[in-house]
Amino acid sequence: MRLSTLCVSGGIALAMLVSGCATAPAARDAAAMSRFGDMRVTAHRGDDDLLTGGLGAAGLQSMTPPGFVDAANPTSAELRRRALWSNWRGIADLAPGGGYGTLYGSLAPVPGREYQAFATLDGARQPHRVLLQVPDAFDAGARCIVVTASSGSRGIYGAIALAGAWGLPKGCAVAYTDKGTGTGYFDADTGSGARLDGTRGDTGLEFAPAPTGASAAHAVAFKHAHSQDNPEADWGRHVRDAAQFALHALAQAVPAGAPYTFDNTRVIAVGLSNGGGAVLRAAELDGNWLDGVVAAAPNVWPGDGGRALYDYVTEAALLMPCALLDPQFDGVAMARPGGVKPPAAFARCESAHAAGLLAATTPETQIAEARERLRAGGWSDAALEAAALSTTFDLWRAVAAAYASAYTRSSWDAMPCGYSYAALDASLQPRATTPEERAAWWSDASGIPPGAGVLLVDSMAGGPDPALPALRCLRALWTANDAGADALRAGVQATRASLPRDGLPVIVLHGADDGLIPEALSGGAYAQWATANGRDVRYWRVANAQHFDAFLGLPPLAGRYVPLLPYAYRALDAMWTHLQDGTPLPPSADIATQRRAASAAGIEALGAQHIPAPR
Repeated sequence: MRLSTLCVSGGIALAMLVSGCATAPAARDAAAMSRFGDMRVTAHRGDDDLLTGGLGAAGLQSMTPPGFVDAANPTSAELRRRALWSNWRGIADLAPGGGYGTLYGSLAPVPGREYQAFATLDGARQPHRVLLQVPDAFDAGARCIVVTASSGSRGIYGAIALAGAWGLPKGCAVAYTDKGTGTGYFDADTGSGARLDGTRGDTGLEFAPAPTGASAAHAVAFKHAHSQDNPEADWGRHVRDAAQFALHALAQAVPAGAPYTFDNTRVIAVGLSNGGGAVLRAAELDGNWLDGVVAAAPNVWPGDGGRALYDYVTEAALLMPCALLDPQFDGVAMARPGGVKPPAAFARCESAHAAGLLAATTPETQIAEARERLRAGGWSDAALEAAALSTTFDLWRAVAAAYASAYTRSSWDAMPCGYSYAALDASLQPRATTPEERAAWWSDASGIPPGAGVLLVDSMAGGPDPALPALRCLRALWTANDAGADALRAGVQATRASLPRDGLPVIVLHGADDGLIPEALSGGAYAQWATANGRDVRYWRVANAQHFDAFLGLPPLAGRYVPLLPYAYRALDAMWTHLQDGTPLPPSADIATQRRAASAAGIEALGAQHIPAPR
């Protein structure tokens, strides 16, 4: 059966949908539901299931995304299928031999329905998306909700490969939030953005920045950087909103089991990367609404210890190119694009010295100093090696620019350090976007440019190391003593985690070699702090695992790293049996994994011996 759509207007209805549109939630729920907008309900069965949109393993493994019949005006069904393709491929290792679908995970079709709305937190300028997937196999007699937040800054399907892939086959409803980030990019030239169904329009948008009166020529804005809400400070509340939305949508989806409450419905929160940080922030909120939490590679700044993301990302943006010239990294493919040491990296060493960032005077000593500075800040050699990936892709600058704007609650036309976003022409000047480009943003973008045709524009660029002036400006927002730096540090401080609720079981897992969010600065530091304060937190440190499972299809990485996702599934299994029958949670552990062997025939397939279970 093809996708069918129903529209629910005037809030969330608690009665069964008979046909068409339903309205008027019960009066006693009106106050609780006032933050949710109109709800869209869609059915997904046959060749359009909940988990893969009917693509299955072959469709997700295809290098070609699902197409649009009319590239300038794709349908909501086409956009959804392509968004699933993009988000699966952005998170999971689906390459042949990678183990997905054989050693762990399943892509078997899951029929059911989706309930989606915009939700607005008290005090927020912009909404966040919430989505509930209800499999047809949902059992109201053993009701369960898996609640999650998108990884990175991804759109609403950004946790499908973790929460959806584990919860839907188990018969749980899965509730998602984009946590105030997402891919509803706004085009200033046309005044258009993404509507609830993903299509483009100029009203009813996921994100529309406040007018500023400034010139809007060719600017592109997006929610994470330009909402002026500092969404990261509220990630825990976004997760709780998604869980509350799930309870009300379930009353409509399976009314025979109503009412659904936190007292009679099991709720497990799980997230990866930024989503992992979001569920840990949710764990600290008052009330017994959560039963268990699993956080994988979380971006979290614990109340004591660790380092803030902005701190180590701006440091890495300045020093990492130089540090990776160290001979220790000569065998690291991503550190040597084309097999050579990047000339721009040598320029960074020299310009960092000229700017007073490095004291050493020769290239060799500058490289050594940069590396030792990073090591002193908590980066292990293994994390530095894996960080070559983020350095090659210029990810440090992309993250730092967007997050600086978010933390300082800046508008799209007044970002810190002269940055902005636009599509560029052949002469690298901002240009108008095409209808085809704008139409694909919602499904194709990752939530932070560059990508999907939108690039980061650096108005401060110049000199032999063009990126350096703006990068120094970003770093000064963390280190300087002025009003701008005070505003940024206040925004970052608002994201600092508190302890999880006493008695709440939590499993944190992190790759020992994570080169984007070093475990010693984030997940490991959080677990150490929480357990020292008597909280029930188990920590799995996974050897030979880094941050990006999706890149393990590349031979240089496949032979070096193991995937982290199977351990997230195992942690969810352990949490489930613990909550179901009281089985003790596995203890904290350093998990010794095994790298895959390489030969002339290629990299061996991932086997059970490579990813042993925690002991």
